[in-house]
Amino acid sequence: MKLLVVEDERRMLELLRKGLTEEGHTVACAADGSEGLQMVRDCDFDVVILDVMMPKMDGFELARRMRAENNCTPILMLTAKDSVPDIVNGLDLGADDYVTKPFSFSELLLRLRAVSRGAVAPRRTQLQVGDLFLDPASREVYRDGVRVSLTRTEYSLLERLMRDAGEVIPREILIASSGREMGSNTLDAFVRLLRNKIDCTDNARRKLIHTVRGVGYVIALDWQS
Repeated sequence: MKLLVVEDERRMLELLRKGLTEEGHTVACAADGSEGLQMVRDCDFDVVILDVMMPKMDGFELARRMRAENNCTPILMLTAKDSVPDIVNGLDLGADDYVTKPFSFSELLLRLRAVSRGAVAPRRTQLQVGDLFLDPASREVYRDGVRVSLTRTEYSLLERLMRDAGEVIPREILIASSGREMGSNTLDAFVRLLRNKIDCTDNARRKLIHTVRGVGYVIALDWQS
């Protein structure tokens, strides 16, 4: 894979460059967020490995700008900030996964493989729950006629829920269908982000995504918990 590593700590940058190169990857490096932004504008990468705490432009801002410019390159964030609000913030800005410092190189490789997995060819049957529509062919989602922009992981979770609308999907199945490695807390964070986009933009909207405590989640027009 062709990778971009954006990291301001020189020693960490060199360790990542060396280790990833030895794994057979082509590695480009940037020492701060501003340099990283210019590089993703100029070149195509398979994955961007992005530190959060950097001078000039931090990782959160770089991720936000990439997504604002419709750059869909997978982002793997490196962060010393492991609180749920910080994780949610990074995911909300468009990161696909995160690794908390300090981390093992084997964990980094596992996460890298997860975010770089190719998408499964979409099935073409349009899905609908109430006024929510999902088209697997175009990967477009609409609620009440308004297009909803989702990250790759949010889309995968929503499609899995909608394919069995009205049925409770266990947490472990949702995690497996997301196409990435994640823990239970990360799944909750992604579902929270998905709800903010699907259910919470208008108080008049009927809630569609429901939590079934101790089991998982369900999407349904009418659901009695």
